[in-house]
Amino acid sequence: MRYEVWAPAAETVEVETGGARHAMTPGGRPGWWTARIDAGTGERDYGFVLDGDGPFPDPRSPWQPNGLHGLSRTYDHERFPWSDDGWRGRPLPGGVLYELHVGTFTPEGTFDAAIECLDHLVELGVDIVELLPVAAFPGRHGWGYDGVHLWAVHDPYGGPDGLNRFVDACHRRGLAVVLDVVYNHLGPSGNHLWRFGPYFTDAYQTPWGPAVNVDQAGSDEVRAYIVGNALMWLRDHHIDGLRLDAVHAIRDQRAVHILEELAEAVSRFGAETGREVFLIAESDLNDPRLVTSREAGGYGLDAQWNDDFHHALHALLTGERHGYYADFGAPEALAKTLTRVFFHDGTWSSFRGRTHGRPVDTLRVPGHRFLGFLQNHDQIGNRATGDRISASVSTGRLKVGAGLLLTAPFTPMLFMGEEWGARTPWRFFSDHQEPELARAVSEGRRREFADHGWAAGDVPDPQDPETHRSSILNWAELREPHHRELFDWYRALIALRRSEPKLTDPRLTEVSVEYGESWLVIHRGSLRVAANLGDEPLPLPDGHVLLASAEVGEGRLPGESLAILRTLGQERT
Repeated sequence: MRYEVWAPAAETVEVETGGARHAMTPGGRPGWWTARIDAGTGERDYGFVLDGDGPFPDPRSPWQPNGLHGLSRTYDHERFPWSDDGWRGRPLPGGVLYELHVGTFTPEGTFDAAIECLDHLVELGVDIVELLPVAAFPGRHGWGYDGVHLWAVHDPYGGPDGLNRFVDACHRRGLAVVLDVVYNHLGPSGNHLWRFGPYFTDAYQTPWGPAVNVDQAGSDEVRAYIVGNALMWLRDHHIDGLRLDAVHAIRDQRAVHILEELAEAVSRFGAETGREVFLIAESDLNDPRLVTSREAGGYGLDAQWNDDFHHALHALLTGERHGYYADFGAPEALAKTLTRVFFHDGTWSSFRGRTHGRPVDTLRVPGHRFLGFLQNHDQIGNRATGDRISASVSTGRLKVGAGLLLTAPFTPMLFMGEEWGARTPWRFFSDHQEPELARAVSEGRRREFADHGWAAGDVPDPQDPETHRSSILNWAELREPHHRELFDWYRALIALRRSEPKLTDPRLTEVSVEYGESWLVIHRGSLRVAANLGDEPLPLPDGHVLLASAEVGEGRLPGESLAILRTLGQERT
């Protein structure tokens, strides 16, 4: 068995396995240490000892069954019996994503339990499953964004074998899998990377802790660590794409940004393997350079989240105007995002107290490069009580929101349970084992929302096991007529989206919007999407109704409803 580790500042490095320590020798690359040990077959627990201190887990640990601070375990990726040899992936354009959190998707909170629900996703009609982070994180329960072993799969979910079974099962059903990865910071608990090398820098800070070092001294190996990790998920676990968390928090002053380096490496991997693989960024910069091609001076990522579309849609449906919703809410704001992607594209943002964003060149950048959503884990979980939009608006408005999302020129994404109007909240929960850290997280959460006018007692304690339990989906709701009705509406919208090419036409220049005080009519070629959020009926354009959320009579659309129709005299193209 060959062991290797990068520890450039260490004077001596040993690998401990089987109760014995073995000296490592400097390898062929600066700062690297290697050792070869004849330890027989099967998995082995091991750790590294730095200048007599340790053992510590491997920075590239493939498996952490002994906890974040425990020894790493070897894992042979070649031994898993994959059945997806013919799988070549699913293109992102034209697809519908479904975001899920393994730990609350089912009561069991495991990959194997999630597999049992995949046929539901097939029935719904989605194409791509997006998993919240599964890299090993503290305790049993958490969102996953405080992961510390980026190469290891969270063992309570089922470890590396469990993830492989889940991905294999998705591929058998024609579902691609996107994995959320976090490269802007690591969690505070169990983080030993700093012991090995300059993985972090004091030159910058993130809201969640020290910044990852991608542009200071020693950053070449840190960048290789990140790129290697991304390729590991695609190669060893057959993941089809990665969602890069909060890339605005990655500070990089080098000539080639780490995002561009990632995009190039993933593109090359796809070309070499003949697979559809892609990168999706989360960013609050409203900067289209992320998804502009490298040849045109951009980073070359395949897509990015579009928060402005969410804010415009959410504020229009709910009437909320606090915080970052302050500039949104009018039909005009939604109309702008539907045609120009960003509402703030160099305009004044009252929430930020400055101008924000950059215009999208709608002639050159297709709409499918932007993900639209009515709900996601952040926009629900970062509310004080984790309440979904279904807790505050009528079924009619939920249907209008779904219709506007699934007929927009963007790549749509749903959040688990949205498709049936789940009543369960989705709250911020954690399971830190260190008492001081657990207390700090709980107090910090209450303090954060107290600053926004919430009573401390109304904010769920992230460390309370009930906060996690209350966030688990209740699949029995699907048997209730109200929830099944909403599910059937989502399923019909996705089916229509797939059957009508105009609804997946990525050309933003082919979208136009008429609007009034409480209504919008969106033009998608020969199709019209009419949304009425008022109380009075809305006259419909002349045409053949393809789908409607309420009964349309005498050419008038009732209040709080939506209809999709083909205009008269227009042939389907």
